Amino acid sequence: MVVQAGAIAVRQRGKEPEVVLVRSRRTGDWIFPKGHIEEGESADETAVRELEEEAGVTGEALTVVGSSRFRLDGEQFEVTYYLVRSLSSQRSPEMREVKWCRFDEARTLLEFADARRLLDKAEKLIPEV
Repeated sequence: MVVQAGAIAVRQRGKEPEVVLVRSRRTGDWIFPKGHIEEGESADETAVRELEEEAGVTGEALTVVGSSRFRLDGEQFEVTYYLVRSLSSQRSPEMREVKWCRFDEARTLLEFADARRLLDKAEKLIPEV
């Protein structure tokens, strides 16, 4: 099993929080930033690092949202997602397409039901970010 970590990053804009999505390089789908846990790195550190690498967003991991399991190219993956408070953002170092959007818009953009389930959980966990 391939173990990864990902970030559901949020920021406050006006009255409604926003969440960041990035385009998958493989499929072009909108996804949450995620990636492999490197040696000596905790899962929450991975989530924050992947967020910065893929979306150009620096952040602070707040809590675990949940995990997702899927099969891709014959391999089983398990990704643990963290709710991350955005501290700053700049252009994606990986030159990915990045989109900040309200939660209702994110629900329409996310391709997978499991991602929408995690988004719903994250929305309930949001403190005053």
